[in-house]
Amino acid sequence: MIVSLSWLKEYVPIEMEVHRLADALTMVGLEVASISDRYDYMDSVVVGKLNQIDLFPNADTLKTCRVDIGNRMVSIVCGAPNLEKNMLVPVALPGTLFPDGLLLEKTVVHGVTSEGMICSEKELGLGTDQSGVLALNQQLSVGDKLGKALALSDTIFDIDLTPNRSDCLSILGIAREIAAIQKTKLTYPDIHLPGTENHISKFTSVEIEAPDHCPRYAARLLFDVSAAPSPFWLQDRLISVGLRPINNIVDVTNFVLMETGQPLHAFDLDRLAENRIVVRLAKKGEIFTALDQKDRILSSDTLMICDGEKAVAIGGVIGGLNSEIETSTTRVLIESAYFSPLSIRRTSKKLNLATEASYRFERGVDPEGTIKALDRAAQLMTQISDGKLIGGIVDEYPTTIPKKRIVLSTKQTNRLLGTDLNRDEINNFLKSIEFNVETVDKDNLAVVPPDFRVDIKRPEDAMEEIARLAGYNNIPTTFPLMPTDGRHRNRRLYLRNRIKRLMIGFGFSEAINYSFDDRESCDHLGLGPKDPRRNLVDILNPLTEEQAAMRTSLIPGLLRTVQGNIFQQIKNLKLFEVGKIFISVGRESLPDEKEIVAILWTGTRSDPAWHSKETPCDFFDIKGVIEGLFKGLNFKDTVFTNMPDNDCDYTRPGETAQILYNNELIGMVGMVATSVLQNFGLKQTVYIAEINLDSLFPLLPEIKQSKPIPKYPAVYRDFTIIVDKEVASGKILACVEDTQEKLVESTFLFDVFQGNPIPEDKKSISFRITYRSTSRTLADEEVNQVHQKISGRLLKSFDATLPV
Repeated sequence: MIVSLSWLKEYVPIEMEVHRLADALTMVGLEVASISDRYDYMDSVVVGKLNQIDLFPNADTLKTCRVDIGNRMVSIVCGAPNLEKNMLVPVALPGTLFPDGLLLEKTVVHGVTSEGMICSEKELGLGTDQSGVLALNQQLSVGDKLGKALALSDTIFDIDLTPNRSDCLSILGIAREIAAIQKTKLTYPDIHLPGTENHISKFTSVEIEAPDHCPRYAARLLFDVSAAPSPFWLQDRLISVGLRPINNIVDVTNFVLMETGQPLHAFDLDRLAENRIVVRLAKKGEIFTALDQKDRILSSDTLMICDGEKAVAIGGVIGGLNSEIETSTTRVLIESAYFSPLSIRRTSKKLNLATEASYRFERGVDPEGTIKALDRAAQLMTQISDGKLIGGIVDEYPTTIPKKRIVLSTKQTNRLLGTDLNRDEINNFLKSIEFNVETVDKDNLAVVPPDFRVDIKRPEDAMEEIARLAGYNNIPTTFPLMPTDGRHRNRRLYLRNRIKRLMIGFGFSEAINYSFDDRESCDHLGLGPKDPRRNLVDILNPLTEEQAAMRTSLIPGLLRTVQGNIFQQIKNLKLFEVGKIFISVGRESLPDEKEIVAILWTGTRSDPAWHSKETPCDFFDIKGVIEGLFKGLNFKDTVFTNMPDNDCDYTRPGETAQILYNNELIGMVGMVATSVLQNFGLKQTVYIAEINLDSLFPLLPEIKQSKPIPKYPAVYRDFTIIVDKEVASGKILACVEDTQEKLVESTFLFDVFQGNPIPEDKKSISFRITYRSTSRTLADEEVNQVHQKISGRLLKSFDATLPV
């Protein structure tokens, strides 16, 4: 919104400095984007004195002038008839940008250099006279800037308005805000209509066929008008806000638009068929030629202003070429209406056509301001066009728009705003912007916003008005109360993220697959007919057959991920996924959801490098990852045991282990069966592991315990025994721990050997036991005694022998 300070002063006295006023407007929600002076172009226009005037060779109307501009003499070619020696004139120097967009440059006229231009008052935008150059007062000082010499200044504010503040899309709207800021009185234009003749009903009528799109339409008539250029004051007002003067009739409609915010339109009554107005919706595909001389194809929801035969305007957007005001116009119908904001916005967007009128109508104008604006336009037109106002007014208003009544609580207002205002202060703030306020009780006020505030619909809207008028800077700054107790973290979320960080640290990449799966996945995994994972939750409207049911295992998704990577020649993969599986327990109940972490390793143990050979990963690699994961979670005492062959649905018997804690199954690890790999189109060995996080999480310790770093050195002893091939090394380690010898710190398996000279049904296992005391340095004799005791127990418990 472009606003002229001089225009504002006609309605409210401006007591504040320009920059303070700009700050104040910004703080009440009307952000001033920029400030400028509309006479800035006069910085390069100076007062000059005509020292010499010579006839121009071969041109009777041109003269060559020597002009003193204070610091030097310039030569200017000029054709004005009123040039006189020693006359003071305005001289525009090269680089001057005139209001009409002309940029002055140094030129050569028939071989004579012209270093500027001696200007008329119209060229300077100071009047309409262009018959000769502007003669300045002889008391002015030569060389002074013309703006300073004539005290020309008009500050222009460019205000960025939020969409809800349609009431400020006018000079009066901004003036109203300034009056509230300064606590001064706003003066509205004094409207006095001249005496009238006849009655409007004899000459025209209005019919509204689309009341939902046009709730109100009013009109007045003027006869015997003379369409001509507007007086300078009117042109100057329009130019100050960036509008182009056209003629006195159209200029008045634009003036009232900018003054009141109510768009108007003037029709040539004699060009309206049957001299009447019909407001209707367009026919689908109807073609209309607007004032911009462009044809537009209309849709059936476009509001049209028509005469007795044809469309003459697109309602609220633009007039038609077939009814515009021309120099021959003598009878004028003035339109002032209220259109539905939704209808106008829809039309403007469809046609990609935005005008000053549509910009206001689509944000909402004052439905009760149509008559005031209409009377203001009629008053001005009769004054400047010598027209005669026809008596009466057409006001089609079939359904009156009700006023909004809001009950505002003082207590609630202060609570939401963080203020301490009393009821009377709130009353005064609202009345300063023309709200009607009545007291209901000690706490509540009955508030009726003015008709031009179409955005005020609820108590919170009125509270916002109070906040901005009281001053956002005056609202005390408060901080939320911070409880001294720390917030308890979500343990499950923490543990889940901890697992992900550990797995990434082991060199694995996280995979995220859909929770939907193929119905054939259970068959591809080879699950038994009674396996609960065959109880699928079907999707009623699946996107694809591959996503027809909720998944009951994470393994199929990981195997498909491996397949996709192998297609891209990526054969070494270390993947993990944390997610839920869904087991159906019947249509009437929600599925049983279990959170699982699945781990997959295929390819080589490490990436190829010049210093190492490519070694395929094996069962013990993925088992070591799980042991490292448990160690990172501070989870001890897990046992890996052989899984019964009957339970190995999709892993190879003899290459599968179940993970137990206190004889409770929490997971498994093993090699994927060849048949399953074939079902997923895989040819290379794949190792997988699954851990039930719902079983694991309750077992993880919540408190970490620390112990001091040992002060005394450790003593190491190795021993090797030959046992049956079927004996699990884990049982031997558990047997060492069961001895509960205080000096034993840890036991480590470092070698397993089978082959000559060991019998075929035997294997050699080598351990290292670490001994340490927390109170002294151990002697060899003491360690040897304990070591012999442990060795003897192992030989007896496992029917073992010592190597020869």
